Amino acid sequence: MKDFARRLIAWQKRHGRHDLPWQNTRDPYRVWLSEIMLQQTQVATVVPYYERFLVRLPTLAALAAAPVAEVMSLWSGLGYYARARNLHACARVLMARHGGAFPHDPQALAGLPGIGRSTANALAVFCFGARAPILDGNVKRVLCRAFGIEGFPGAAAVEKTLWRRAAELLPQGDVGSYIQAQMDLGATVCTRSKPGCGACPLADACVAHRTGRTAELPAAKPRAPLPQRETTLLLLMHGDRILMEPRRPAGIWGGLLSLPELPAGADLRRHAATLGCRVEDGDVTELPLLVHTFTHFRLTLRPLLIAAQPLPHAAEDGRRWLAAADMAAAPLPAPIRKLLLTLSGFP
Repeated sequence: MKDFARRLIAWQKRHGRHDLPWQNTRDPYRVWLSEIMLQQTQVATVVPYYERFLVRLPTLAALAAAPVAEVMSLWSGLGYYARARNLHACARVLMARHGGAFPHDPQALAGLPGIGRSTANALAVFCFGARAPILDGNVKRVLCRAFGIEGFPGAAAVEKTLWRRAAELLPQGDVGSYIQAQMDLGATVCTRSKPGCGACPLADACVAHRTGRTAELPAAKPRAPLPQRETTLLLLMHGDRILMEPRRPAGIWGGLLSLPELPAGADLRRHAATLGCRVEDGDVTELPLLVHTFTHFRLTLRPLLIAAQPLPHAAEDGRRWLAAADMAAAPLPAPIRKLLLTLSGFP
């Protein structure tokens, strides 16, 4: 398909997206923030988070100076929280080692926390005029369908093939429009399900469309059964407040506030005492189970609603009593926020 890039550029200028809040700027801070937020997350979900984030932290320096708890609070509900931790770490590296400026070289960008090859290339293209390919999920799907590339795109050999093809297709000029066209086409026309092939500028030459294989390409990731995990959550309530504790920086919900968990086989009242609470007999109510699916496992949450009395002089270890009025601004995982919203007193 010799005119691949030309077709896409012409289509993008007429039918592509031009008014997203991170477009029409070469500010690398804003472009970088959008690229990180858009990883594995839909545009419609990202827009309000992006706008709210910039109101609170409008510059790279502001992000670097902010406590990580504030960053996590702004990210709360967006998921994949390692992105937020890496975002904060990257800002601090840029301030400390790069004078508060983003490197222009894609390889240097790719060496920063949380910035992979595709994101680095996108930054270099949109902000610094580089000529470099990208390979996000949308672009992989377009290339696999257009050229009939077999195999799961995340497999090393297939990804190598895709990078080679992406580099070969780069036009000599107007690279920014071309890269944007690939992303726009994958997001709005060449979608994962029910692609709009009638509106696609590549339809007549697309291998998947011509052979009736749009549902088969790209190949799905081979899936093993999801591992099952479960945990008991303690909703220790005192009046209109509930006890929360910080999660460890690494792992699921790292750096967020969450409900304490009851270790398997532990005595509830003794464990509550280690959390600085006293629980009396008859003060425990089992709530309905809540199931939350992560990328790599499914977690069953067993919530226990408990009337608790704070013990005097108890060590807190970062724990705090959260009032209903403070929940909106707290950095909570989405399932925990959903659970709290079901409680009386936490409207």
